[in-house]
Amino acid sequence: MDLEQRINAFVKLGAFLNQFQQNESIKNNNVEANELFFDGFKHQLKLAEEHNGWFTKQNIAFTLSNWSNALTNKNINLWISKYNFNTSTSQTVAIIMAGNIPLVGFHDFLSVLISGHNVLVKQSFNDKHILPYLAKYLEVVEPDFKGKIKFTEEKLENFDAVIATGSDNTARYFEYYFKNKPSIIRKNRNSVAILTGNETKEELEALSDDIFRYYGLGCRNVSKFFIPKEYNFDAFFNAIYKWHPIIDGSKYANNYDYNKAVYLMSEFDMLENGFLMIKEDASYSSPIATLFYEKYNDIAELQHKLETDSDKIQCIVANGFTDNEITFGETQNPQLWDYADNVDTVDFLLKI
Repeated sequence: MDLEQRINAFVKLGAFLNQFQQNESIKNNNVEANELFFDGFKHQLKLAEEHNGWFTKQNIAFTLSNWSNALTNKNINLWISKYNFNTSTSQTVAIIMAGNIPLVGFHDFLSVLISGHNVLVKQSFNDKHILPYLAKYLEVVEPDFKGKIKFTEEKLENFDAVIATGSDNTARYFEYYFKNKPSIIRKNRNSVAILTGNETKEELEALSDDIFRYYGLGCRNVSKFFIPKEYNFDAFFNAIYKWHPIIDGSKYANNYDYNKAVYLMSEFDMLENGFLMIKEDASYSSPIATLFYEKYNDIAELQHKLETDSDKIQCIVANGFTDNEITFGETQNPQLWDYADNVDTVDFLLKI
């Protein structure tokens, strides 16, 4: 199977996903293999929602919309244009996936297959319904994918390299267990925002998307922000109010109530508005329904701090703070070339 075949298969998958990017699916009879897969995929999405309370219909639709927009011929060719795919031989790459947000491991899955390798997938129990069905779709629209995609719930065996994502604790296990294999091991990371107090209402409203999308469970979600010493929170609280319906979700509400009780019993200082608590804390990783903040005196000092802590940070949301910053509201809209932990997955795959 040549590179063009692989590209075309994923473009067809993007067109298939385009039907499911709203809360209600809209069937397009021009999509290849639709009669075989459309109704079945609706069922898989329903199963995913029932299996994992964090995977709401809105969150799943948002994920599918992003992947539909990414998987176009133009985007894929722009992404892969800098690589030489003639230098690698086909290997089997194992992927151990997280399950915090829908299809969180899809970029690794795509990268392995687009690079010409075979993929051996070990999914998270929390996200096990959607990807196998999409893999079947790929095998139908491009039969040469048959035999190149395998899913397992057993111990990983017979693979040449591994991409594994987990917590800091599981990462230590991964590093030991896979020490003799080429690997990418991902640990806990969080995203931060830098505020100056001069942000517009529109910027702060966009920041609320970075905070609340997927209930804040993703590594690209802002879990902490840095503010000047005399920062006034009124504008921030007003701007994020559009997300107040999030408290209607029972799992989110339970976490909000629990963490609020813990903070109150511990007599921690905090501010809250009925669906979000903000607390001054040096940590980068905040609990669900909580946003940490830290005050800064000097921008240069803050830049140095974040450079020192770069292994803990996935994204920096800001306006004019650093060269690699992300615009307010865009953390959950990564491009194909925006690699997790800034590790070029395709480059790694072409060198194994």
